[in-house]
Amino acid sequence: MSHDPVQAELIAVLVAVTNGDPRVLTIESGYALPSGQLETGHRSLQAGLRAWVERQTHHPLGYVEQLYTFADQQRLHQFRSISISYLGLSREGPATDPETAWCNWYTYFPWEDRRRTSTLISRVILPRLAAWSGNDTARRLRVAGLFGQEGRLWNEELVLQRYELLFEAELVQEAIRARPSQPADPLPGAAMTHDHRRILATAIARLRAKIKYRPVVFELLPSTFTMLELQQAIEALAGQTLHKPNFRRLIEQQDLVEETGQVSAGLAGRPAKLFRFRASVLEEREFSGTKLPLTR
Repeated sequence: MSHDPVQAELIAVLVAVTNGDPRVLTIESGYALPSGQLETGHRSLQAGLRAWVERQTHHPLGYVEQLYTFADQQRLHQFRSISISYLGLSREGPATDPETAWCNWYTYFPWEDRRRTSTLISRVILPRLAAWSGNDTARRLRVAGLFGQEGRLWNEELVLQRYELLFEAELVQEAIRARPSQPADPLPGAAMTHDHRRILATAIARLRAKIKYRPVVFELLPSTFTMLELQQAIEALAGQTLHKPNFRRLIEQQDLVEETGQVSAGLAGRPAKLFRFRASVLEEREFSGTKLPLTR
């Protein structure tokens, strides 16, 4: 009896927010996430992950949490691979290797940035999905639900489901390269190796959910920040614009930050108050679940 080979791959999604952009640490000039196979010399999964990340990127890996384990058949290969992914939050540091880069995650998912690319959905993606759906009611309902059509609201957390739908419709490069004999006309969005873009989609969805009930965004900010910088960081992760007065009211009601007594040059050189994350909240590590005031 023959057995298909099984490989266990450790994959890191390391996220930062820089100048209002969500960034992810990549290797191979943006084509892959830091990753490597679990080896017999690794004393644990995390030890193996840290070894690979530091070897490939020279970036120290801080706190990470397990993201997801994919154990399905690799789409592009004949072997079964167990992909164990981890999510970490960081501050962007200099890339010391020419093939290591911090990339804007909307380079891979431009349709997820509703602040700038809503026309991509209405003018390009939806017409192509309509052609793919045809008279299939189930397909049309999936498209409407995932892309906020026919009276449905856009759900910013359904990143993976949207990518999977576009893969099924053969509109992303990973699906097209799996069938090289077919005409190639992918949507905008950089491809990644194996299922790394699928894993990145899972990480984006996890973070978008977490920022609504845990103060993880403060781990991506410097120790002091303006209220505008805080708002822009959350907008970057959510891919949507926040209602400014409601956002500030929400932050004040939950008593998440405190003034430092210092100011920073704001817009047009006007001074802006500097805040810091309240130490007591850091100890609690969570706050009450409240939907962010996203503009629809």
